[in-house]
Amino acid sequence: MATDPLPRAPWAVAMRWSRLLFCHWPVPVAALRPHVPPLLDIDTFDGDAWLAVVPFTMPVVRPRLTPPLGFGPGAFHELNVRTYVTYRGEPGVWFFSLDAASATGVEVGRATMSLAYHRARMRLEETAGTVRYASDRTDPRAPAAAFRAVYARTGPARASEPGTLEHFLTERYRMYTSDLAPRAPRRLWVGGVEHAPWRLAPAECDITTNTMTLPLGVDVSGRAPLLHAAEPLDVRGTLRRRLV
Repeated sequence: MATDPLPRAPWAVAMRWSRLLFCHWPVPVAALRPHVPPLLDIDTFDGDAWLAVVPFTMPVVRPRLTPPLGFGPGAFHELNVRTYVTYRGEPGVWFFSLDAASATGVEVGRATMSLAYHRARMRLEETAGTVRYASDRTDPRAPAAAFRAVYARTGPARASEPGTLEHFLTERYRMYTSDLAPRAPRRLWVGGVEHAPWRLAPAECDITTNTMTLPLGVDVSGRAPLLHAAEPLDVRGTLRRRLV
């Protein structure tokens, strides 16, 4: 398994990520800076920051020492908006939002990881390798946002090479978070994931609705994203620990 060096900690949850599509857009660092804690540096590739919208589904979620939480195939969908950061040189991911079709998953993610999870009404259908994905945020704690797309892989999957843009965007094993409550101390946390290296395939995607980035003041509609379809991946995540 590939890992980024974190102090050893027992895994807390096992997941399977499936039907995942990375949609990436280059954006100016200044567009994201107000939305990322100042203790984190926004990571860049050839001078650009990158903003991602990532639809996928989790057919299996299993907290440690419990049976799998059986949501059924494709029943627990998730949609992330994220960028890439470093803390004292250690690369990781910063999530602006995580929409999910599980009320339980949303509240657990907020309480245990300080991740900006929101409830959403979501639908995924797959026919002959083509995925139709729809998400409408229903959580009153965040602005309305929606995403609709049809996507499919167009070639074989392979692991990315170190030093490439694909590797920069995907091979990250830390997630940084901060307190969610408006009046809470702005503490900084880190959590880890471990999994095999991503295997990425070229993809095509028709995005008909994407307002997921508008709460950041960034509009990527009408701009073609960089696309990568990922093969299913088994993942283990650790609980957060405080950095500051």
